[in-house]
Amino acid sequence: MFYRSTRNSDVNVTSAQAIAQGISEDGGLFVPSEIPSISMDDIKKLGDMTYAERAFFVFSKFLTDYTEAEIRYCVEGAYNTKNFDTENIAELAHLFDGTYMLELWHGPTCAFKDMALQILPYLLTTATKKINLDKKVVILVATSGDTGKAALEGFKDVPGTEILVFYPDNGVSAMQKKQMTTQEGQNVGVCAIKGNFDDAQNGVKAIFTNKEIGEKLAENGMMFSSANSINWGRLAPQIIYYVSSYAQLLKDGEINEGDKINIVVPTGNFGNILAGYYAKKMGIPVNKLICASNSNNVLTDFIKTGVYDRNRQFYATISPSMDILISSNLERLLYHLCGENDAQIREWFGKLASEGRYEVTDAVKAVLADEFYAGCCDDAKTKATIKEYYDKYSYTCDTHTAVAVSVYEEYVKATGDKTKTVIASTASPYKFSGSVLSALGKDTGSDEFTLVEELGEASGMPVPASLASLKNKEIRFSEVIAKDEMKDFVFKALNVK
Repeated sequence: MFYRSTRNSDVNVTSAQAIAQGISEDGGLFVPSEIPSISMDDIKKLGDMTYAERAFFVFSKFLTDYTEAEIRYCVEGAYNTKNFDTENIAELAHLFDGTYMLELWHGPTCAFKDMALQILPYLLTTATKKINLDKKVVILVATSGDTGKAALEGFKDVPGTEILVFYPDNGVSAMQKKQMTTQEGQNVGVCAIKGNFDDAQNGVKAIFTNKEIGEKLAENGMMFSSANSINWGRLAPQIIYYVSSYAQLLKDGEINEGDKINIVVPTGNFGNILAGYYAKKMGIPVNKLICASNSNNVLTDFIKTGVYDRNRQFYATISPSMDILISSNLERLLYHLCGENDAQIREWFGKLASEGRYEVTDAVKAVLADEFYAGCCDDAKTKATIKEYYDKYSYTCDTHTAVAVSVYEEYVKATGDKTKTVIASTASPYKFSGSVLSALGKDTGSDEFTLVEELGEASGMPVPASLASLKNKEIRFSEVIAKDEMKDFVFKALNVK
């Protein structure tokens, strides 16, 4: 299978090249030339497999230039109990009749990004060897909180790589900031910027696509790649847990063969829910993909109207990983929905860059309405939902999962749809202890780590060892720069003259 650029369909590269490169030179994102199919017989067989074996099956469909031995090396290195605190890797918690929490936060950084970023270093280093790349790979990451730490943890001390992470100084939780600024490793760098996540993301993309910067790195034996979900190697692993979830529900007798499920995803950059869309197109029976946003509801408005407009107020919320107004992965979806018309994609995203808005065609609007439902939830409703589910089900949600739960409740009231539903639970509540405790009506005047202990008492959930250990770690990275200084920081960190 080959991969095309959303902005130039004539681009045709292997999966190894797409993963190593991260983003196309024209600024487009790599997408598979076709979406492979899986049968119900395949899905039934997956039910008896481990998560790593299920991952092997899905990757074999998409990474056809990797050998079986290479894929097994990657999945077995990533999906094990050394990296995750459960043998199932992704847990399905039966919340109430017909509704399941897909807990994606049992990895080393307690967020769903671990599901992809534990394996991406394996995929990337294997890719560079396959294409005989003799350059050091510099991973540039823009993060709204969780991707940064997960990428740092995944790539720390990986030979032949450097990783630099940019985060909005006032746009992440105290725990997320502590996770990143105390990161260990000889090949890591972390820097805060004055601005929001979109500023960080735009800055990273501008560096990626600047030929002069790329040439300067090449002179120094280096090249850029990405650990953001713009990299296909980040997105492909996310397809697995939706395929795995259906296979597990079928094996457990929670659904019958061919029954459809709904998938609910709290999303900002659109990668996680796009993975659900790919799983559906592969053959997983999905009824509705439910897109949940916080007060930064640009995706809600887009799915409902077909107009994408980032010219709006930006809100700093208690679900900071979703505080995004430019959803990069939407470009991939629209490329598929408009018949792989690269000229159309260039027009829409050119308008987004120059005017801050675009409107899709009526045909695309119709498909969006058929495939997706969208809703949003402000901080007050998020907190109310956390309290409601704590009281009714003794289940403690983080602030992002609560957004998904709230929007799902709205969907059921609006449609009456009782289809069995999987809700993506994207982070441990301990990453946002202050906000969660506040929602539960508890005092939040203590420091971050006292709050973690208090949440442990309230929730009855064990505190993840990786978070508890942060208390005594020293800050390594404290630099804060303006967004137009990102290039200079990169050159300085890499010692490029």
